[in-house]
Amino acid sequence: MEDLLKDMGLRIQELRKQMDMTQEALAERANMTSQTISTAELGKKALRPENIVKLSRALGVSTDYLLTGCRNARDYTIIDGKLKDVSPQEYDRIMRMIDIMLEK
Repeated sequence: MEDLLKDMGLRIQELRKQMDMTQEALAERANMTSQTISTAELGKKALRPENIVKLSRALGVSTDYLLTGCRNARDYTIIDGKLKDVSPQEYDRIMRMIDIMLEK
């Protein structure tokens, strides 16, 4: 259980930093306290189920991803939704970046 909490905390922290947010900003966005965010990121205490849902919505990922690190169909739907709002030129640039990142 301890590893699960620490791993989930690292995912929360990583997503928050990718979004260039402070713990306070994430707490506000998720309607939680910054202390709860800090405790979650450190993996010190299990989150209530409703807080996991709030965090997943605030971070734009599924609860599955927060809990296990595994992406599900909802995660890909979020990406698809974001791509619908970009221009054709931006889309092409994003696709090239994805191709570069996936090269082995």
